[in-house]
Amino acid sequence: MNEWQYIIVSAIVALGGWFIRSLSISGAIATIIVGTIVGIGFSWNGLILLGLFFVSSSMWSKIGKNKKKKLMEKVEKGECRDYIQVFANGGLPALISFLSLFHPSPFWLPLFLISVAAANADTWASEIGILSKQPPRLLTNFKKVEAGTSGAVTLLGTAAAFFGAAFIAAAGAVQWENISVMTIAFFGWLGSLFDTWFGAVWQAVYRCPICGMQTERKEHCGQKTVHMKGYRFVNNDVVNVLSIACSTLIYVVLSIF
Repeated sequence: MNEWQYIIVSAIVALGGWFIRSLSISGAIATIIVGTIVGIGFSWNGLILLGLFFVSSSMWSKIGKNKKKKLMEKVEKGECRDYIQVFANGGLPALISFLSLFHPSPFWLPLFLISVAAANADTWASEIGILSKQPPRLLTNFKKVEAGTSGAVTLLGTAAAFFGAAFIAAAGAVQWENISVMTIAFFGWLGSLFDTWFGAVWQAVYRCPICGMQTERKEHCGQKTVHMKGYRFVNNDVVNVLSIACSTLIYVVLSIF
């Protein structure tokens, strides 16, 4: 019976996300799938945590919309998340929830919390950091670059990443006992650093032959863009998956040794 409750609640959240244009239709369907699996694996506590991530991320995406609109041409996708974006951020938490059903262990909980914290940290860093009045700097050489450039950081964005991770960690500590807020917050924040690094080194960047803009898009101004750097198959969604996985994996390795 609980399974249906998780499906219904996830569907309500997904419908709300679609209504406010934070989710596409495919993104809403993916949200129902992820929410249901998380609910089955970690009950209402897990679903609440996932909801906090979604609601807070959607809230920050609506702030400073005028400034963000000017930068939409640089990024591959807009604020309306499709199924790939949902799975890129919620896929690992859902996988951990799924695995916990077959091999019950207290070890799964911190992994789940870290994976959600890392996703939240990256989202807060992107949505808040882009509002910084100071120009961002590329993580690899700290040279100033245009706002919205993949792999670039600002002091505001870095702080937002930590508070985003800490927000999830604190929420987890309220719902479960023996949760180290600082541990979850640190590894979640570490995920955002991985995201920035992969964005700077591996993510594909293109140049528009018409206006000269550097962008994540393969087409711009009605023309195919020219590949400049990074791997063509590594876009922002791939970077998100890798960064969340790396922060979680490092926790596993350090826990074992």
